[in-house]
Amino acid sequence: MIILASQSASRRAMLDAAGVAYEALPARVDEASVKASMAGSSPRDLSDALAEMKAVKVSANAGLVPVLGADSIVALADGTLLDKPESREEAAEHLARMSGGSHELWSAAVVAEHGRPVWRHVERAKLHARPLSGAFIDRYLDQEWPEIAGCVGCFRIEGRGVQLFSRIEGSHFTILGMPLLPVLGYLRERGWMPA
Repeated sequence: MIILASQSASRRAMLDAAGVAYEALPARVDEASVKASMAGSSPRDLSDALAEMKAVKVSANAGLVPVLGADSIVALADGTLLDKPESREEAAEHLARMSGGSHELWSAAVVAEHGRPVWRHVERAKLHARPLSGAFIDRYLDQEWPEIAGCVGCFRIEGRGVQLFSRIEGSHFTILGMPLLPVLGYLRERGWMPA
């Protein structure tokens, strides 16, 4: 068994579907202060640092159990990083900024043992948003808010969020919030899952 340092529904669903035995514990890290202290860092490095911080924090009290931390960062083409929207109005602003453009989504996974990272993997996906009318954004938010309040990029790709895009490059799992195939490979390599 492992510990997932997250309460993310999509990350839990991925591990459930893959048959991974785990316990989910929230890491409760101050993501805003980490992002502020790493201002100017690449989205890749930021997602990696946040995943590591979550894994290490929970691992410090986990004994011999390995801890998996994960995080995702969305960056618009102009370099702007999108956080989870704090209101429906902010979600509408994010969607309007994404409309007709492409953005990158970086998902990182870090495994920690005894309070230190022992493995990591970061993947990138590129999502091309179709032009979104104001009427579509309003209707979409009528259907999806407040469930997407915890979603960077204001979408759940496994649901109505797929309607936002004309093309997607990269792993579906990465877009869901964790590079699952490399994670599973590492768990098998370490003998924590059957090979």
